[in-house]
Amino acid sequence: MRKPTIALLALLALPTAAMAQTAGDAAKGEKVFAKCKACHVVDAETNRVGPHLKGLIGRNVASVDKYKYSEAMLEFAKTNPVWTEELFLKYIENPRGMIPKTKMVFPGLKKEDERADILAYLKTKM
Repeated sequence: MRKPTIALLALLALPTAAMAQTAGDAAKGEKVFAKCKACHVVDAETNRVGPHLKGLIGRNVASVDKYKYSEAMLEFAKTNPVWTEELFLKYIENPRGMIPKTKMVFPGLKKEDERADILAYLKTKM
């Protein structure tokens, strides 16, 4: 009986460990954002080469006023209407892999901790 109990406890601990990994550190995320700031603003509703990211999480995809989105991004928005945390994390890992004809030329953030950190940072800029 002792072995099943230990196995069950180990299984219950897995989601907690996974959540701890993806919690993110906003201070580290601010440093990661240095890779993005040539094209994006996070603390004002000002567009650059890319749309501003202020209030991104929870915002409708391809919805920033006065920004001309690619047709690919507009199509993507039809099936992915809102930027959720999960959608953003998947997108920022490989933008062109997710939306092949997006205007975004950034190759993505391959490291899970960097993605979690930048998400934590963006959430401070709601």
